Amino acid sequence: ALPEKITLNDKIHVTDLLLKSGATIQEFNCIRKHLSKIKGGRLIENLKCHGIGLAMSDVEGDDLSAIASGTTFMDNTTYLDAIEILKKYKLKNKVSLEVWRLLKSGESGEIPETPKEEKIKNYVIANNQDCIDAMEKKAKKLGYHVKKMQVFGNNKDATKTIVSNIPDGKNQCLIFGGETTVEVLGKGQGGRNQELVLRILKNTQKLDKLCIAAVGTDGIDGNTNFAGAITENYKIDGPTAKEFLKNSDSGRFFQKQNANIFTGFTHSNLMDIGIILK
Repeated sequence: ALPEKITLNDKIHVTDLLLKSGATIQEFNCIRKHLSKIKGGRLIENLKCHGIGLAMSDVEGDDLSAIASGTTFMDNTTYLDAIEILKKYKLKNKVSLEVWRLLKSGESGEIPETPKEEKIKNYVIANNQDCIDAMEKKAKKLGYHVKKMQVFGNNKDATKTIVSNIPDGKNQCLIFGGETTVEVLGKGQGGRNQELVLRILKNTQKLDKLCIAAVGTDGIDGNTNFAGAITENYKIDGPTAKEFLKNSDSGRFFQKQNANIFTGFTHSNLMDIGIILK
């Protein structure tokens, strides 16, 4: 449900700008809440009966104000926060005039803020850790020694963290979950999971017998129809990898290897999961 004078195209355009700028999920949600009539707790503002909210978490720390943009929770962000986010990524002059006017009206108090108090109880019934734990159980059953972790933040930094945690020895399994961010640099095809796999592949060329995979649990990675990618013992030189990465074209790289993972849209989102076997 959109505020008056804000069109669906306005909101899609803002979302696309934030995605290409490498904004975090928390920043995305702040903008979404203040361009909506139901997000940020507004869905239940006029609720006349008792109720509870059941949430499947796709955000770091299971922050109820961020899951699905907190439709049944309260909101601790403001119109001013939304404005500062647009300024941070230099998007003030790229969003529509209607979007900017709405946010400024909210900042000045002409439009009511999102609710700042919880009206009903909310519970998280599934999260990324559940995925990691299920993967660990299966890996141990198959005879692997398991190490598990969560990674967030910039894709490049996440790659370094993951590579530094790859265990030594045989029958090793590193399981990781979370959600990274990427800055779209070119007009290629790919998402954060495909890019993460490509970056890990590029940085593990000296290691033998390595299988690397990462997917989004919602079944969609970036601007592709794939969930992620998988690769095993593939040799790639640095310049080739850099060429695909500088154009944000990891999806096409793995398409050439027939290594993209297709699941179809899963209709649920518990962030991303990945695995390295050796």
